[in-house]
Amino acid sequence: MTGATGFVGSRMLDLLVREGYEARALTRRDQDDRAHVTWVGGALDNPDSLSELCHDADVVLHIAGVVNAPDRAGFESGNIAGTLAVVEAAKQAGVKRFIHVSSLAATQPELSIYGETKASAEKMVALSELDWTIIRPPAVYGPGDGEMLDLFKMARLGFVTLPPDADGRLSVIHVQDLCRALLALLPAREDLTGQTFEVDDGKQGGWTQASFAKAIGVAMDRNVSTIGIPKALLRLGAKADRLVRGDKAKLTEDRVSYFCHDDWTIDPQKRLPSQLWQPQVETRDGLKDTANWYRKNNWL
Repeated sequence: MTGATGFVGSRMLDLLVREGYEARALTRRDQDDRAHVTWVGGALDNPDSLSELCHDADVVLHIAGVVNAPDRAGFESGNIAGTLAVVEAAKQAGVKRFIHVSSLAATQPELSIYGETKASAEKMVALSELDWTIIRPPAVYGPGDGEMLDLFKMARLGFVTLPPDADGRLSVIHVQDLCRALLALLPAREDLTGQTFEVDDGKQGGWTQASFAKAIGVAMDRNVSTIGIPKALLRLGAKADRLVRGDKAKLTEDRVSYFCHDDWTIDPQKRLPSQLWQPQVETRDGLKDTANWYRKNNWL
C-alpha cells in the first residue's frame, strides 16, 4: 500500500494488521519494526521502491496523494505521475487487483487543480487493464485528522466561518468507516471490477454547511454562530494563510473555488452495495470522539 503513514493510510494499516493481512507499505522515513508489516523505503517517484512494493502482492491499495500543494506541479507530480508510476509497477509485477483512493473533488475537475489531477488519475487507473476499483471519499474526519482541526478550534471560540452559501451541502465520512469500505474492496469480485464508488456517513442528502458546523459546536460543547465569508474575502484569506503558514497553509487559493461550490454530496447511485458495506459511525458521535482526541492530545 501507498500512503500508509498518512491520516487515512495509517488507520488502514492498523485495520489490515488486525484483520490478519500481511502488508507491505511504502515510506519515506525510517519506521519502527512492526509485526505483519514490511516497510519499503522509497517514494512514488522511485521506480525501484515501487517495484519492491508490488512484488508478489495480491492487491495494491493506492492511498497516497497530494491534497495541498503550492503550485500545479506539486499536484501533478503527486496525483498524476505518482498514480501512473504505481499502476505501471503493479502491472510489471503481475498484480491483478488495484484499489485507488480518489476524491469527490474529481467529480468537479473544473473547480480546482486538485480535483483536475484526481480526475486524471482516475482515467489512468480505468485505462490500466488491471482489476481496478476506485473509491471517492467526501470530507474525511476522525481522531488525528489535521484538515478539519481549524473548524474545531473556531468552534471552541463560539463561531465557525463558512463558504458564502451556508445552505450548500456536503457529505462526510469517519476515517474508520472509510477504512472498513476499503477492506471490503480487497477481494476480487465481479460486481466491484471496473467500478467507481462513493461513500459517506449514510445521511440522506448530506449536511448543510451550517448544520455540520453546528454539529462540530455540539461536539465542542459550544453553541456556535456561523459566519458566511464572501468568495473575495476567502481569496484574501488564502493569501494571508500562505504568508503565515507557507506550504502548510490549510486555506489555499486552489481550495477556495471548491469550498464555495454548493453541492459536495455523494451520488446515492454510486454507493457501495449495502450487503458489502454500510457506515457504522454516527457522525455526531464521531465528531465528539474527534473533539475528545484533540483535547487529549493537546491539538486545541
